[in-house]
Amino acid sequence: MSDLTALTATQLAAGYETGDFSPVEVTRAALESAAETQERVNAFVRIDQEAALRQAEESTDRWRRGEPLGPVDGVPVTVKDILLQRGGPTWKGSQTVSGEGPWDEDAPSVARLRENGAVFLGKTTTPEFGWKGVTDSPRHGATGNPHAPDRTAGGSSGGSAAAVAAGAGPLSLGTDGGGSVRIPASFCGIFALKPTYGRVPIYPASAFGTLAHVGPMTRDAEDAALLMDIISAPDPRDWSHLGPVPHSFRGALAAGAEGVRGLRVAYSPDFGGRVRVAPDVASAVRRAVALLEELGAVVEETDPSFADPIESFHTLWFSGAARVTQYFSQDQRAGLDPGLRDICEDGAARSALDYLAAVDERMALGARMGAFHERYDLLVTPTMPLTAFAAGVEVPEGSGMRRWTEWTPFSYPFNMTQQPAASVPCGADERGLPVGVQIVGARHADAVVLSAAHALFETGLPSEVPSAL
Repeated sequence: MSDLTALTATQLAAGYETGDFSPVEVTRAALESAAETQERVNAFVRIDQEAALRQAEESTDRWRRGEPLGPVDGVPVTVKDILLQRGGPTWKGSQTVSGEGPWDEDAPSVARLRENGAVFLGKTTTPEFGWKGVTDSPRHGATGNPHAPDRTAGGSSGGSAAAVAAGAGPLSLGTDGGGSVRIPASFCGIFALKPTYGRVPIYPASAFGTLAHVGPMTRDAEDAALLMDIISAPDPRDWSHLGPVPHSFRGALAAGAEGVRGLRVAYSPDFGGRVRVAPDVASAVRRAVALLEELGAVVEETDPSFADPIESFHTLWFSGAARVTQYFSQDQRAGLDPGLRDICEDGAARSALDYLAAVDERMALGARMGAFHERYDLLVTPTMPLTAFAAGVEVPEGSGMRRWTEWTPFSYPFNMTQQPAASVPCGADERGLPVGVQIVGARHADAVVLSAAHALFETGLPSEVPSAL
């Protein structure tokens, strides 16, 4: 990683303003990292060098005139290939998607970045229709982890996490329906936030309904707050958007490490003994919790005490997958990822009453967590109970598991409750594979989650994560 590709978006904007370097120089360096990333880990489905350099040249002219379009003008960004980006196809990891255009529309978050002058390097890999917690697809193959290319980057925003970890732009847009920004952030050693549902507009609406969130994937919490200030702007295409943000997310970080003093933090290391957590993961997360306590948080080891909602999540998730493929021909179905084909058949067999029963459990879980956050500002858990395993498989080999949800017990419940949840890099296992700590807040408390994460970055905690490069 060159010095330029090691910088955050915040640092890049400061350098552009002083003239220390230009968007063209930074974009060339990021494109070099993107090419290397592609060779090693297959993070991209498309790298658009010509368009990126053209955008960088336009940004360089704006900075020279002192007229940047916004705080990310000239900053290289990548976009998960689930979100629409005009100028090229959004394949969604599937051979069933035709490349025919016109591809003339941006998703809301992409549009807001374009309006602010961001430089788009390319689209990043995803499993087919973003259906699972690892990243491989019939169309684009498997994505590896920059720390160990034979291991998974996680998913479903695995390409975005790999790109950020490897220096191919400090900012990426991911989506999260069951952990899909937090899983790869934990495995790749970067930061990611799943915002409160509705905080970031989504269009087109996801077939997975209100489980699906758009969120920032970055190197630190400050860049994520910067990105949230941009992508949270209203968009009339999303009827479920929460409306204008009454504050600046970046401004909420002004207190630095002092931002956690007095916060009531519930620390649940294993969901009351329900989850088996790898010892190295448990130790790294425990150190992060100890740091929060040293910074003045009031920490109590406790548990939200809910039963595993995996079957209700499966009903909601599998039904969404069945809806995606409802009108596919037999030939199209034959070419699907076999695991996706299985869950589509499962989802199609579930009734409307099954679905409504799952919605009932979801609402009860949301009410339980609402009451929990009357007592605690934050819940802290491991992001993942394990570190990255072999690339190209849905579950760890020899685990006896069948579906990805079995090794992601800390992530999908908070898609059901629509709460903000972030993964912060907090260390590594004995093999040098990254570990993440998850910080969960009450609905609408995105700024509190970001503030606590920022405080951990201020302590230097993520420096314990080895470089991917």
